[in-house]
Amino acid sequence: MAKITLGGNAIETIGNLPSTGTTAPDFRLTTTDLSDKSLNDFNESRLVLNIFPSIDTGTCAQSVRTFNKEASELENTKVLCISKDLPFAMARFCGAEGLENVISLSDYKTGDFGKTYGLTIKNGPLETLHSRCVVVIDTNGHILHTEQVAEIKDEPNYKAALKALN
Repeated sequence: MAKITLGGNAIETIGNLPSTGTTAPDFRLTTTDLSDKSLNDFNESRLVLNIFPSIDTGTCAQSVRTFNKEASELENTKVLCISKDLPFAMARFCGAEGLENVISLSDYKTGDFGKTYGLTIKNGPLETLHSRCVVVIDTNGHILHTEQVAEIKDEPNYKAALKALN
């Protein structure tokens, strides 16, 4: 399990992110139109999984804005913004912000994505939500980069994630 902090207070996740160089585990997540998407639906695309606790926090919202901006400049790359928020909240936020270069996906139905990727928060005030992480996957489904943000209130290292795509 990963040891992270929330406002300096120690909390843990249920496991660890998959290792760089391994095949990304499949997933089934819900889109804003309530259809399901799996990893296979994004075959032949490079992926940046921007994972966070809730779109309704400042840092999470900023990560979506930042990746939306950067994604518009990347070839054959999709940014998947993943949380346990209801799909309606994700659609509301992206619509209000005019964000069109990210794909919002929700793990609200089962939480299996968070469990499979080992990033579900195990204890503390955000228990059962996703910790802040970035996973970069190549067109063959191999993991190129992972980041488990040590302090949930901090933004991910955008440059490191995007560098992994070069």
